[in-house]
Amino acid sequence: MLQVDFGGGALGRVRVARGADPLWEAALSLQLLQNRQESLAYDTWRREVRGALHRTGLADDVRALMPLCPPTGYFPDFLTPGRGDTGVEESVDCVLSTPRRRLAAELTRLCRDLRGPLPRSVRWVATGDVGALHWLGTTLRRYHAVAVAPYAAAIRARVADDRARRAEAALGGGAEGLLASYAELPGWHLRGTRLTTPYPEARSLQLGGRTLTLVPSFFCVRTPLALVDEALPPVLVHPLHPDPGWLPRLRAGAATPSVAHLIGASRAQLLDLLRTPMTTTEVAGALRLAPSTASRHAAVLREAGLVSTRREGNRVLHRRTPLGRALLEGAAPDTSAAPG
Repeated sequence: MLQVDFGGGALGRVRVARGADPLWEAALSLQLLQNRQESLAYDTWRREVRGALHRTGLADDVRALMPLCPPTGYFPDFLTPGRGDTGVEESVDCVLSTPRRRLAAELTRLCRDLRGPLPRSVRWVATGDVGALHWLGTTLRRYHAVAVAPYAAAIRARVADDRARRAEAALGGGAEGLLASYAELPGWHLRGTRLTTPYPEARSLQLGGRTLTLVPSFFCVRTPLALVDEALPPVLVHPLHPDPGWLPRLRAGAATPSVAHLIGASRAQLLDLLRTPMTTTEVAGALRLAPSTASRHAAVLREAGLVSTRREGNRVLHRRTPLGRALLEGAAPDTSAAPG
């Protein structure tokens, strides 16, 4: 059980994240990939992702990543630096800027829970070696592109439902009403200003006058989670509980029909995917296409002004333009930031 006391003015500082956080989703989905929890809701997703990892040549790297984020229990806080307010690239940059001392301390704690010989990937990352951190960042990005990004529409829909519920509660009852709305979740209870939730162990989360951010998560199951290091900005990540039919519905309506009729289903899916900048390889893995096909689709969209492509360091990234977003969402494009 987890207890959070919102006395002393803490209730007025509660924040609800804008959306799911990319690296919390990556870490928690990586745990789900290794266990059998909530099989009805996630087994089809597991089969799809495992197949995509093999097709994209990412399976070995993800197997090496798994000891850093085991199927249950503790995983290092540095893997989840966000609070639902940063994209994949910013979040990965935060991971890679983790001080060596913190890397070593959190991975030493992880090693106490691991059974058997210490995995090479854990030893390597713990050194803070530049090559190790480059591998970690690249693998996190590529894993997110295969296991999380293709399911963004379902994630956004569940987050939007949850956020609407919280907004309604806050408008009707202020901060107290917002907090009371979380007490409707299974196993959550509110007594005065003290919120108790299910948790893997007995714990009290001390806010100390700081803002608590409540982050919804599509791949969080059973119990909410908080960072272990209480010196870090406090977050409480809570499950969204998708129903067993979420993936078939996503596949049935993967692209807006009118847009799909106009530019084709694969290109409409690619355009939807590029709300986050991605390489051709990442796009190919996420959409289960050959890299040459993904490149050709990106080129067509770029020629139409719907996608832009630019080199950043040693990576070539595709981005959706304001016109591409407007086409997908059926709204007028925002040209305020567009070059003249």
